[in-house]
Amino acid sequence: MSLPSYAVDDPDFYLDDVETAYRRLRTEAPVYWCERAGFWALTKYADIDHVSRNAHLFCSGQGVLVKDPMRDGTMPDQPPSIIYMDPPAHLRYRRLVSKAFTPRMVKELEPRIRMYARESLDAVPSGVPVDFIEHVAVPLPLLVIAEMLGVPKQDRAEFKRWSDAIIAGADLGVMSTMATVQELFGYFLRELEARRRAPRQDLISALAFAEVDGERLADDEVLMFCLTLLVAGNETTRNLISGGARALMQCPDERRKLVANPALLPRAVDEMLRWVTPVKTFGRTATQDTTIRGQRIAAGDYVVLLYASANRDEEVWGPTANRFDVTRVADPGHLSFGIGPHSCLGANLAQLEGCVLFEELLARFPDFEPAGEVEPLRSTIMNGIVRMPVVFAST
Repeated sequence: MSLPSYAVDDPDFYLDDVETAYRRLRTEAPVYWCERAGFWALTKYADIDHVSRNAHLFCSGQGVLVKDPMRDGTMPDQPPSIIYMDPPAHLRYRRLVSKAFTPRMVKELEPRIRMYARESLDAVPSGVPVDFIEHVAVPLPLLVIAEMLGVPKQDRAEFKRWSDAIIAGADLGVMSTMATVQELFGYFLRELEARRRAPRQDLISALAFAEVDGERLADDEVLMFCLTLLVAGNETTRNLISGGARALMQCPDERRKLVANPALLPRAVDEMLRWVTPVKTFGRTATQDTTIRGQRIAAGDYVVLLYASANRDEEVWGPTANRFDVTRVADPGHLSFGIGPHSCLGANLAQLEGCVLFEELLARFPDFEPAGEVEPLRSTIMNGIVRMPVVFAST
């Protein structure tokens, strides 16, 4: 049987029995040429690891999204986000905010994270269907990253709208989000000017006075930093929480293990990250002729990394690759935070938020159940859920 033609650039590809497609690609065409989109798609853990670690062979500066405006010539004339930077510039910019995400600094946030988790769960009605996304998955990461940036509480409702619109624009085209981005930039510019007059202990203040190679960042560079931190700090953790909760409802035996033994939660959150893979894809461009599994990749070819497939690779995870197991020891680790120079800056924060949220959730509502159809997010980037009705019952 010949291999089907897979539309890896279409959001619907990731909704229609994608696990079957991944298995076939890993077995029959692990280095797959997507003719309609003009790029290579990689599905094996080892290949994605190789590309991610070798920025001199595969760069980020010519595009990172499946439908990247840098590739089709629609990228606005503005400084690039840090996700588009290559070494050594990438490291210099990464260092500007990395201190805020060290294990020690993140650990200091735990009391605030727990407070936000409890506040959101306090507001959840029991015994009636509610949307898990709106009531549980959205508030915690949004409040945490907004606080780190220094955004006042009354302004945080706008953050979700801006963040969601920017993610949607990754597949709809850059023009669909221009108004939203300009609105966001206008807000952050006002905050930036305020911090320069009166600095605080937050990321906007740190960026307001940040320097690279002895030169202070321009305003538009700071604005891109703020946009990236907002989206990355919000969307990915939201998807971890929503996808992890869905997995626990689908696998009640695994949930009972966590209720009985909360000490398993750090391991379980790692398994949720592997299972859900909040960020499904990123892209790189070959900087020179090379080969992957004997397939010639020409200089300039675009390569899309299918992290969600790598996280189910049987060569890594064995015969239980397609089983959700909260006791799994991840060695080697999942690729949900990427690997190499562009590994996720906020990995420690996301893991802590996940552990705290599920500890509080399972202690209070150990038997939450589905109460309607789940609406997945149509996206080539984020493995998200738009709506997930559940019923919470108090213990």
